[in-house]
Amino acid sequence: MKQYRRGDENLAFLLRYENIAWYEAGSVRILDRRIYPTKKEFVVCHKYQEVAQAIADMVTQSAGPYYAAAMGMALAAWQCRESADPLGYLTQAAYTLSHARPTTSVRMEAVTQGCLRAAGQALAAGRPLDQAIFAYSLDMLEARYRRIAQTAVYLVDLFPQKGCIMTQCFAETIVGAMLREADERGYDISLICPETRPYLQGARLTASVACDQGCSVTVITDNMPGFAFRQKNISLFTCAADAITMDGYVVNKVGTFQIALLANYFHVPCYVTGAPDKRHHTIEDVTIEERDPEQVLHFMGQRTAMPGVKGWYPAFDITPPELITAVITDQGPFSPLRLPEYFERQNEDDGFLV
Repeated sequence: MKQYRRGDENLAFLLRYENIAWYEAGSVRILDRRIYPTKKEFVVCHKYQEVAQAIADMVTQSAGPYYAAAMGMALAAWQCRESADPLGYLTQAAYTLSHARPTTSVRMEAVTQGCLRAAGQALAAGRPLDQAIFAYSLDMLEARYRRIAQTAVYLVDLFPQKGCIMTQCFAETIVGAMLREADERGYDISLICPETRPYLQGARLTASVACDQGCSVTVITDNMPGFAFRQKNISLFTCAADAITMDGYVVNKVGTFQIALLANYFHVPCYVTGAPDKRHHTIEDVTIEERDPEQVLHFMGQRTAMPGVKGWYPAFDITPPELITAVITDQGPFSPLRLPEYFERQNEDDGFLV
């Protein structure tokens, strides 16, 4: 009999389930990605409100907030275990957790609504709500990792057997999954990662995952992609997305748009991974989060600009469909102008599509 393979098997430390966000009775443990890999420390939350704050503070990033929100819902169920109206309490928790960051609230709502359904079923069956939500969260993790693994198959189908790939920010599971898939095929792939200021997700997270998995990886500063395209023989550019609208726009970490422009100029394919968002009918439905501008004016705890100098920190930017070669999903590649066809091929819409 074939042995069961967990979705995070052979993936980097950062992508192991227990190292993203993990619930135990009375607490949620979240790996602090703000300081990884310099330090491996976990933020421990004893209230769901603390989980929401950790998400807002970017203790966890990329897809990490989805798992943290689900585990936060399990913690909320623990907090209200003696409440006369547990579903009312959990509904409030769902709103707080899903709106911790505005740009991803649609996908976060899909997660927390799934947790609410799991809680309602457990309440009707007389089962502990926190354990039911925790089990749902693990199922969500497994489902997403399986879907990303299939996405990686379609993405690596577009890779050269030997080549250099540029990424942007921290695409989390797809980075590990695509490198695992390429390695299993015997491909010789290297990565170039812009550092992704001001949190340095590319330098600290993407590069760490690649290094953990034995891939050659080079970090560049955020103002080097143009020269890298000219000098480093980039085969393709790929990134994930915090939102993909039904009219073909991609919202991702700020800096993605300029790299897509460069890819277009140098005639290099630009592949975005992820599923389109039904509730983002057009780009006008997306709110671009603007974070504390002071974060741009500081680096590693030190101010880098003279007092009186202003900063600006949009967390995301918008890449139009004409710059995107294809959106790669678990159902295969799609033109960014034909994304509704994705939903003709799949039936899931239960919060597992984040």
